[in-house]
Amino acid sequence: MQSFDVVIVGAGLSGIGAAWHLKDKCAGKSFTILEARDAIGGTWDLFRYPGIRSDSDMFTLGYNFRPWTEQKAIADGPSILKYVRETAHDAGIDQHIRFRHKVTKADFDSGTGLWTVLADTPDGPKSFQCRMLLVAAGYYSYDNPHNPPLEGEAAFDGPIFHAQHWRQDVDYRNKRVVVIGSGATAVTIVPVVARDAAHVTMLQRSPTWMVSRPAEDKLANFLRRILPPMAAYNLVRWRNVLMQNYLFKRSRTHPQQVNKRMTDMLLKELPEDVVNAHFQPSYNVWDQRLCLVPDSDFFNAVKAGTASIVTDHIDHLDEKGIALKSGQRIDADIIVKATGLRLQVLGGATVSVDGVPVNPNERYVYRGMMLEGVPNLVYVFGYFNASWTLRADLTCEYACRLLNEMDKPGQQIAVPERNMEVEDESLLLNSGYVQRALDTLPRQSSTDPWRDTQDYLKDRLSIRNEPLQDGTLKFHPLQPATPLAQAAE
Repeated sequence: MQSFDVVIVGAGLSGIGAAWHLKDKCAGKSFTILEARDAIGGTWDLFRYPGIRSDSDMFTLGYNFRPWTEQKAIADGPSILKYVRETAHDAGIDQHIRFRHKVTKADFDSGTGLWTVLADTPDGPKSFQCRMLLVAAGYYSYDNPHNPPLEGEAAFDGPIFHAQHWRQDVDYRNKRVVVIGSGATAVTIVPVVARDAAHVTMLQRSPTWMVSRPAEDKLANFLRRILPPMAAYNLVRWRNVLMQNYLFKRSRTHPQQVNKRMTDMLLKELPEDVVNAHFQPSYNVWDQRLCLVPDSDFFNAVKAGTASIVTDHIDHLDEKGIALKSGQRIDADIIVKATGLRLQVLGGATVSVDGVPVNPNERYVYRGMMLEGVPNLVYVFGYFNASWTLRADLTCEYACRLLNEMDKPGQQIAVPERNMEVEDESLLLNSGYVQRALDTLPRQSSTDPWRDTQDYLKDRLSIRNEPLQDGTLKFHPLQPATPLAQAAE
């Protein structure tokens, strides 16, 4: 069994970033990356649907240590994948990746201060040991999207599939396509497919807040001509962070004003009857994630008549399309489900401490990155209300601080310990994919540090500057493992 200082789970955007921070801040520490798939990139290698792109700008979705230098700030999937792979190659991180190693179990031994990590591989199960387990496997299942069955689905004559597993053999040219859903995936697919399809219909049960933004950032492209790349990147990054933070907080303090502002912007894109019928959600802006439309491409497809929106509920499918609850129907040749993600914790692996299973839903989250009572484990879980990588970078920096602190005598075990009663608090967003996963996600309270603040500015100050030994995160020497029988009492 091979041993490392750190085992990183996942070779996507977060995992490659974690490895870079380890090399930068924990020189000499050994690590390996266990990746379930056969390629670097995570989401950006997995998703292959037409038009795949970021729904965050790359000045905040990019790493804090590597500038984004492409022209488009709202980047397509292949460009983001290239950015991640170049980061891995340039830092020699790709030499540390073990592909087709799916982590299934991990157990911490208090006597040795080591995790034993079990991974399924093409050559059978393999085990690794490490002082710290750093889970950077994203927040949703690669294998199982949210794919609710539809009444009569088997009767439909044409192809029907989920966007997360886009069928590359499907030819949608001159075909009638229905995309079920109204989130970022649907809004990405519709305008691209509409260029070649006979017609595309986006079928939504309820409206989603959407906002247009230029794909290219003129200020960023200008600054790059007069400043070094990192200086220009940081200036635009901070502008975008502050704008995001302001909009989110404004939506909490003055929701009606923000709703009106979003509606006014929509009215500049589409006729009033279309906005009133399909773009007036029952929730406030940022109660769910705001949907980004680069260069108004989705709105332009609707105005051009190559795409349309229907707000209704599905009654059943038949051979030729979809019958709706209203009595109307939509004829279709191809149906694409853009019905969302299925969240999962810790990459789907089961975790135990001294042989005793850990249920994340029974544990409070510490600083949004560790679990109550679970030693030497850090997991990356990005922001819902801002770019994922803003939080990922901070989490990885914290993991490096923690690992270095654990080098001190008698501090081999670092574990968040709750010594107070706290009140539960729900996550900030009521998006379907969040609500569906509430019984699996770690609990959080209204009291620091037992919550995920979803506030980058606050997190940046606390994670970088507050002492590790804060009275809640406790450091211990190695100790004999608790017998299973005793632990169960």
